[in-house]
Amino acid sequence: MSVPLFKKILLAILLVGITLPTFFCTEKKEEATAEPQQSPWKNVYDTSAKYVGIETCRSCHSDIYETYIKTGMGQSFDHATKEKSAAVFDEHALVYDKQNDFYYKPYWNNDSLYINEYRLEGKDTMHKRTQKIDYIIGSGQHTNSHIYSENGYLYQAPITFYTQKKKWDLAPGFEKTNERFSRIIESECMTCHNGYPDFVFESQNKYLNVKTGIDCERCHGPGSLHVAEKQAGIIVDTSKTPDYTIVNPRRLSTELQNNICQRCHLQGIAVLNDGKTFFDFRPGMKLSEVMNVFMPQYEGAEDKMIMASHVERMKKSPCYVNSGKMSCITCHDPHVSVKFTPREQYLNACYSCHSNAKGKSENAKLESHGCTEKESVRAVKNNDCVTCHMPSNGSIDIPHVAVTDHFIRKQPVNNLEQSKIRAFLGLQSFNNDSPDAITQARAFMEFFERYNPNTGLIDSALFYLAKQSDVAANEKQNRDNIRAYFLLNNFNKVAEYGGQLDATKLADAWACYRVGESYYQLQQPDKALNWYKRATEIWKYALDFQNKYGTCLLALNRMEEAKQVFEFVLKENENHVAANTNLGFIYMQQGQNTMAYNHIRKAQRLDPDYEQNLINLAVWYHNNEQDNLARKTLQHAVKKHPDNEQARAMLMDLQ
Repeated sequence: MSVPLFKKILLAILLVGITLPTFFCTEKKEEATAEPQQSPWKNVYDTSAKYVGIETCRSCHSDIYETYIKTGMGQSFDHATKEKSAAVFDEHALVYDKQNDFYYKPYWNNDSLYINEYRLEGKDTMHKRTQKIDYIIGSGQHTNSHIYSENGYLYQAPITFYTQKKKWDLAPGFEKTNERFSRIIESECMTCHNGYPDFVFESQNKYLNVKTGIDCERCHGPGSLHVAEKQAGIIVDTSKTPDYTIVNPRRLSTELQNNICQRCHLQGIAVLNDGKTFFDFRPGMKLSEVMNVFMPQYEGAEDKMIMASHVERMKKSPCYVNSGKMSCITCHDPHVSVKFTPREQYLNACYSCHSNAKGKSENAKLESHGCTEKESVRAVKNNDCVTCHMPSNGSIDIPHVAVTDHFIRKQPVNNLEQSKIRAFLGLQSFNNDSPDAITQARAFMEFFERYNPNTGLIDSALFYLAKQSDVAANEKQNRDNIRAYFLLNNFNKVAEYGGQLDATKLADAWACYRVGESYYQLQQPDKALNWYKRATEIWKYALDFQNKYGTCLLALNRMEEAKQVFEFVLKENENHVAANTNLGFIYMQQGQNTMAYNHIRKAQRLDPDYEQNLINLAVWYHNNEQDNLARKTLQHAVKKHPDNEQARAMLMDLQ
């Protein structure tokens, strides 16, 4: 095969492009114009109230700190150390991904944690990547997952330790799609699993600084006003009156108490309100002021639950529905670990509503609130209400774990027929009874992107978008229609809606990207360019957006400009696979063989199966009269990407 034909095929593939994943939950939209809210608690809406950090709280509340730091929240996130890790590192600490043919081996080298990814062919190691781990996420009660940092950009590693079964396995979700070392840690993840970090808002996953554990202010709100008064000698006798400089959740209404907990313990489909981010919720607010959280509802499957859906399960319970006063802290003391909480605390919470038999025998207490179970059976359960009415259950999103089901029922479902999902009924918001039509449409789109790529969900989204027809909603509708039709791969329709908007005035990076990508897929890179450019102006440090912008410049033969874009990406993250691939291609076009090879080989070491890079590498080998290696590379490309007709054509020509 001639060299020009190889280059022609390579350019054809570059023009096709690769679509980025479309779900991104930390999108910051234009500012909302809602009326200012009020609260007697001064640190809820006062923007001058700042976070002071857990060590400041500790200086006065050391006794509470000492118990809280041992809770799951206090131990939710930390540096990767042997003290933090709950994992077992023995001969069984090995995970094999059969679908993608990768082995993963975690190990310590002195005090640093590493994960080796490798592939074998016979007894030969054909690929090896070693990644240092910087953080461990999870208290160790259920899991330890692993995060690494590339210049502040956080990514999840592909394996997790499941502590209840003492088992290493692929991280949740990786068994379906192994993203290897490329799953970005977005702000939605970080703002639930940790204290609020210093996040670079022009990025998807870049952090200037991260906390180590969920801190006091996540439940009490920012503490600067409180600290300032104490330092000024203003002391409030809280036995007589609240100290309104900082939220005390026990003094809030039941609804607002639960809103604090459901910020993270109502895991579902979180749809941000316009102008809001995942950093905007403060204790004392209604969660619906910032976001609406939806959960899919099914006929049957009453025992199916998401691991962190405690509030949703509780709200299904007759105890919650009938009492009107049940909150998470009815049973839990957030300052004390469940491991150290006396069982009597939970039982007394049951008796507080179901019995007036305090001080009597356990059987008298149980009988007085109508327990109909035989005494012999109750004895086996140690007369424990929780064991019978809140049994441990597996979660449908996290493997190898069992968690307490907070759906409190007289007799939990154990019928196999009941446990089957018979029909999808829709999406329900559990923190807002009346979300608007656009919010409901967004919920269906995010459900499609995250969990269930059924196009019927997009039909539902379009139905709700059509219901919101006021003039003020036109731009929002356009942006959301862009998203809906993009998910359907209807690029002509996306371009039609994009044509009604001015890219330079948009503050929605995803909308700009989707229009740009649609034009690109329609083989119109000249029309795509400004949309890509605008996306990178809004989110300068969204590296995948930058890479797509550079690819578009490359398709327009604006080689030097494209080169600058890819160099910027690699300055931010030297291990960005696509940017190394594309920069290698540019050097190859410029005849700089050594530089081209260095970048292409680096991309291959990072991802041995990256489709575009395999083509680039084959071209480089062919250009440098190494057709044996070119043939081997193309054979691998065809094996991993059997639908790649260009690779097949190149291979046939070589043969």
